[in-house]
Amino acid sequence: MPEQKKGKKILVIDDEEDTVIYLETLLQDNGYDTVSARNGQDGSEKLVSEKPDLVILDVSMPEKSGMRFYKEVKSDPDLKSTPVVFVTGVTGYARDKDALRKFIGARSSIPNPEGFFSKPIEREEFLKKIEEILG
Repeated sequence: MPEQKKGKKILVIDDEEDTVIYLETLLQDNGYDTVSARNGQDGSEKLVSEKPDLVILDVSMPEKSGMRFYKEVKSDPDLKSTPVVFVTGVTGYARDKDALRKFIGARSSIPNPEGFFSKPIEREEFLKKIEEILG
């Protein structure tokens, strides 16, 4: 059993069951507590009830998209300090693989996310970023 990472809890929000299982297993195997949601609406409720230290977020989901969830979180004074890392298959437009990241960064009212990973993720780079964010 891995050493718990100081009780750090991560909320994984993705509508793809395989992705949720993979990310939760990877994070739990590396000592993090996890909770999951299958869409942005459920994610919003769990963000308030579970008070995670970090959110792993997909972009394209039913009921409330990851972009809408992210905008709402970063606009809420009580939630905006919660770090968010995008893990998504929606990354580019035409030949620009970083188009979505640039789009988020161009929104002056919304800060950049703490991390951004394309599916499939590079495990070591992903875990390093999580450790960097959570300390």
